[in-house]
Amino acid sequence: MAVRVPEPVANGDALSVLTEGTIELIGRIVPSSNLALFAEVSSPNGTVAAVYKPEAGERPLWDFDPGLHRRERAAYVLSEWLGLDLVPPTVVRADAPAGVGSLQLYIDADPGEHYFTLYDRRPALWDDLRAIALFDLVANNADRKSGHVLHGPDGRVRGIDHGLCFAAEYKLRTVIWDFAGERLPSALLEQVRPLLDEVPAVLAELLDADEVAALQARVRRLVQTGRFPFDRTGRRVPWPPV
Repeated sequence: MAVRVPEPVANGDALSVLTEGTIELIGRIVPSSNLALFAEVSSPNGTVAAVYKPEAGERPLWDFDPGLHRRERAAYVLSEWLGLDLVPPTVVRADAPAGVGSLQLYIDADPGEHYFTLYDRRPALWDDLRAIALFDLVANNADRKSGHVLHGPDGRVRGIDHGLCFAAEYKLRTVIWDFAGERLPSALLEQVRPLLDEVPAVLAELLDADEVAALQARVRRLVQTGRFPFDRTGRRVPWPPV
């Protein structure tokens, strides 16, 4: 089914619309391991397309508690606090049609472009891909598939699908291993270093105490090594990879 995607609005306006706007469900997004719905959200500030993931539609997991929508929101908060601007604006709405869940700005990207094609064909974007790799190390992303990296119509690279992030146990699974062994760009390292001293309250309240402590431990290790890690097991790749 073809859907109309509203004209994009500025990030600040999009966040306001997502937070306060009226949600109209358009259809289901397939394939998706958990229920994901395409929606239009409208307010006096504009209309945006969004992806709505209700907690009620989550598949039970043995290693993550229910409430993956909070981790989607936490990923956005972390990205913004670090100044990376990698995750589309994301909010939690308790008043959504199928109950509490995350509502994220929809990025109208070319589905034929994803991490593998971007790395192979667009070297000019490698710094953006390095930023996503570092973000995933900090967030402990257990599900960075190639298709979770988008190249938006504005030319920017974004990361989506962060419900399996922030576990206290090390669970990194990602397709982004092309930078393994490289020195971390000093500018990126300086952006994450403040987390050693402070995890902002708006992020900490979305996680538990063990997850906050583990996040700081991961940052400490990155600062100490100063390099992108290797996957010495050969098993830290999600399936399917795209």
